[in-house]
Amino acid sequence: MNLLELHDIFFTVSGREVLSGLQLAVKAGEVHALLGTNGTGKSTLAYLIMGCGGYRPVSGGIIFAGTVLNDLKIHERARLGICMAWQEPARFEGLRVRDYLTLGTAVEEPELALSMVGLEPARYLDRMVDSALSGGERKRIELASVLALRPKLAILDEPDSGIDMLSTNDILRVLERLRGEGSAVLLITHRDEIAAAADHASQICGGKIVCSGSPSSVAAVFKSRKCISCDGEVCSDE
Repeated sequence: MNLLELHDIFFTVSGREVLSGLQLAVKAGEVHALLGTNGTGKSTLAYLIMGCGGYRPVSGGIIFAGTVLNDLKIHERARLGICMAWQEPARFEGLRVRDYLTLGTAVEEPELALSMVGLEPARYLDRMVDSALSGGERKRIELASVLALRPKLAILDEPDSGIDMLSTNDILRVLERLRGEGSAVLLITHRDEIAAAADHASQICGGKIVCSGSPSSVAAVFKSRKCISCDGEVCSDE
């Protein structure tokens, strides 16, 4: 059963078409990897699903658990059970890690969430979520908050580059925990070794899905194409 469905999504920025008739479905409880190089529309798609400011489809429908999301605000989508880990995690001056992890939730064990992302609770719970933390530390804390929320759908937008990029093991540990909790995951990545842990995968190129199927088959197409000279041909092994 599909939890998330995107039907014929078009989106433009300053007259430039970024998404062009995109179709995508994510089943309840599945990890779905979305592969693509920089500039292919991966993060734009994530912002559209989450309902970020200024991100509304020109046409097409975003449906989550039977509800059309197009006109819902970001907090309304969050209440439905959608959350997102951003490429660049936010800083919150004056907010402790402990409070960030329990904000708006009934989480009683923030220590467990931190441990699951490789951080020692005693060292971090009373620190502030601010610039004193490295990008990697903030990213792990953000992922801990996603785990604590136990969402119906988690959108994980992996950083494309940088010295604080999470390791493969970091991501896999989070995916396994979310899978164990029954959460669906849309994993946005450019690393095929990460995509290999998914149940299903799709490749985005030129603002549309050009290949869907098993992670191994999509990764093979991704390696061969790299969206350098995409012919727009849709392929599938299903």
